[in-house]
Amino acid sequence: MQLRTTFVSLLAPAIVLAVPPETMNPIQRQAHLDSFEQVWSTVAKRHYDPKLGGLDWQKVHDELRPRVEKAANAAEVQAILGEMLARLKQTHFGIVPAEVYSDLQSGNKGGGTAGVELRLLDGKAIVTGLESGSPGEKAGVKAGWELLRVEGKDVAPVLQKITTAFKTSTQLDLMASRRLQSFLDGEVGTTVEAVFGNGVTSTTLRLQRTAPRGKMVTFGNMPSMPFWVEHRALPGQIRYLKFNIWFEPAVVAEAFQASLKDSETCKGFVIDLRGNPGGIGGMAMGAAGWFTDKADLKLGTMIMRGTTLNFVVFPRPSAFTGPLAILVDGCSGSTSEIFAGGMQDIHRARIFGSRSAGAALPSVFERLPNGDGFQYAIANYISDGGQPLEGRGVTPDEEVRPTQRELLLGKDPTLDRALAWIQRPAN
Repeated sequence: MQLRTTFVSLLAPAIVLAVPPETMNPIQRQAHLDSFEQVWSTVAKRHYDPKLGGLDWQKVHDELRPRVEKAANAAEVQAILGEMLARLKQTHFGIVPAEVYSDLQSGNKGGGTAGVELRLLDGKAIVTGLESGSPGEKAGVKAGWELLRVEGKDVAPVLQKITTAFKTSTQLDLMASRRLQSFLDGEVGTTVEAVFGNGVTSTTLRLQRTAPRGKMVTFGNMPSMPFWVEHRALPGQIRYLKFNIWFEPAVVAEAFQASLKDSETCKGFVIDLRGNPGGIGGMAMGAAGWFTDKADLKLGTMIMRGTTLNFVVFPRPSAFTGPLAILVDGCSGSTSEIFAGGMQDIHRARIFGSRSAGAALPSVFERLPNGDGFQYAIANYISDGGQPLEGRGVTPDEEVRPTQRELLLGKDPTLDRALAWIQRPAN
């Protein structure tokens, strides 16, 4: 019996990863052929657009099937399947090698982190933040430092490969960030040697890996992942809320409620979605309701095969209607994009930061007969303004991308710009 597992995800897309070559026996070859057929037929039957945008899917099948039959190893088959899915010209369609897919199902086996947030800035691996009390902070790592080497290996060549592969994609920042974080992640209790530079000198540190911030949560068959939320008051009677993923609806709702307590004294609100890759799509509707008292609004429309789901906003009786700033960056994806783009379209928020990841589609993972994982989108999403977010992302009203120098000086220019807008005198 074929093992089949699925889970729905509003996170970022899968990546086709290479595996070492192998010689296939007849049983393995048949499994690869069956996998090819399953991928092809799944797209034909379950893609939200029955016409696939005019693509002749049968012709694609007939062209690529003979190449699978002649493939020498699993890596070639994965490459052919990747080529087939690439013709859809959409993200959230990909193949994950068997051993990687097993890791995905079981979660990160290491689970340890140094608490150092890294982003790609001007082609460099730059520290953009540190978790309070984390090993990185205790070791003296500073925002604005560049990660140069990890365990003796240079970071630059890896970044160059990622930049080349995703140079025309809105998901460059997201893919680079994920790869950069993996440099420092590993088993809890182990250490990692990292060399950082500040533009003048370099510093070598050995960082202890600890359990990640927050609590581990699960959704459906997805692997466990850390979740945290923080909210605080900022000077000038401004409230600030940030959470790392759209999970735990009740906890996030409590955070909104606590932040908006005595909202009549609140002069403005900041929701920080930088680095938030998505999660449960429906939470965007609930979050929007805290910030509008108008009925008959929607954030956008999700189009599935045979049905349509409107992301309707349900206003709360004591909604906050003052200035609302939403912060995004290239690592803000999926539900974060639905919320930010939708609030922008209904003219309820001003968006600050850099263009989001353009990875808005909900998707499913399945195990193929050859053991690989297959990710495919089950819906399309159109913002209320009529634009797809997939492959485009949310364009901020005020483009702000921090520089290494600003970070070295301890500044957060994106947040600063949002606060300046909130505090601007009314006309």
